[in-house]
Amino acid sequence: MANPILPLWEYIPDGEPRQFGDRVYLYGSHDRHNGTAFCDYKLKVWSASIHDLNHWVCHGHSFHTRPDTDHPSSVPHTDHELYAPDVVEKDGKYYLYTYIVGAKGCVSVSDKPEGPFTFLSTYQYAPEDAGDEGIYNDVGVLVDDDGRVYCYYGFTNSHMNELDPETMCKVLPGSLQHRVIDDREEVPEEIRFYEASSPRKIGDTYYLIYSPRKGSRLAYATADKPTGPFTYRGYIIDNGVDYPAGNNHGSLCKIGDQWYVFYHRMTNNTITSRRACVEKVTILPDGTIPPVEMTSLGFEEALTPYEPVKAEIACVLTGGCFVIEKDPFTRVVTQVQDQCVLGYKYFDFGEDTSTATMVLAMKTIGTGCPGRMHVMIDAPTAEKGGKEIGVVEIGAGDGVYRARVQNVTGRHALYFVAEVIKPQSDWMCQYFKDRSICEVEEFVFMK
Repeated sequence: MANPILPLWEYIPDGEPRQFGDRVYLYGSHDRHNGTAFCDYKLKVWSASIHDLNHWVCHGHSFHTRPDTDHPSSVPHTDHELYAPDVVEKDGKYYLYTYIVGAKGCVSVSDKPEGPFTFLSTYQYAPEDAGDEGIYNDVGVLVDDDGRVYCYYGFTNSHMNELDPETMCKVLPGSLQHRVIDDREEVPEEIRFYEASSPRKIGDTYYLIYSPRKGSRLAYATADKPTGPFTYRGYIIDNGVDYPAGNNHGSLCKIGDQWYVFYHRMTNNTITSRRACVEKVTILPDGTIPPVEMTSLGFEEALTPYEPVKAEIACVLTGGCFVIEKDPFTRVVTQVQDQCVLGYKYFDFGEDTSTATMVLAMKTIGTGCPGRMHVMIDAPTAEKGGKEIGVVEIGAGDGVYRARVQNVTGRHALYFVAEVIKPQSDWMCQYFKDRSICEVEEFVFMK
């Protein structure tokens, strides 16, 4: 399954991946494709076998703060939006920790990792023992090897509490820690804690993945004990590099022998319609995690160019173009104007050297402005090391446009660079100024 890893109509941001048994479960918020605000009033759970990460199963709704046609509300004390949940297992039970906007967060329980989850309690604490006004923003939970339970949370300020492992919702008196990650004003904004706490224990080292104050990165800090303090070590991924930027929220999960970072990407020209993505990461012997680039791969080793490729899996979108959902069956890259770039990493073209050329077919929705797509491999420009292998002439109407391009072998990034064909007359130039060439739906290479 390429990025995004879930069906392309599904919007699950703030992903917390957890492996229980032989399945990986993805817990997260729930966005709407045309939403004007973050998150929804429900949570959903998806999972995949650790032996087949390309096929994810929807377990449906797991929790609600408002009733719908099929479900009552899961909570007695609020009807506000649900943000950024986490789930941990303790003694055969699965505990869901939810952050609810403007209300006390709560803990719920299920006999199954997919839920549905039954409300257990709001966090139980004395006022002096809770940070974040007792809301527990973006809470992440760690069950340590000795059975002790810790939760990390906060918005602009980082906090930590230890929880009673018998109740999983009662805060132990005197356990509150402030500034688990440095959030002082003098700390650079690229490092300073903002939100999205997600704890992991890797070997003997405690990791806290979080979103910094500035940018669209997932950063991480480490400590030698669960109470910290945690020291900034670097960032894992930046979803705003050559792509419409926004916040980032996610975490790490080891599946088999491979570590992955789960995160989300923006769509629909908004920061409030986000979809789940994943990249492979490496944890070095010194505990550092080299930053990884955003790709179209998901769990794939490489994409094949010889099957239809949905344009919306682009990992590079520059110049103002973006992914938009038209209906449950149609999502396109829209607003493709002059010098826009659509990029895909990475395709394996194989080792066929029997032919000098192949045919690229591109399905587009026309918007009245003729143009062309320069087909580049390795980089979008020659100055950056790219090579042009052909040009697709795009007409003014809907259609499938074909071009014969140079044959390619091996593994390459693929880029389409848009160019407007300027009309001869001045009034036509004015008419086509800032007009899109097309909307790109899909493409395929044929030999």
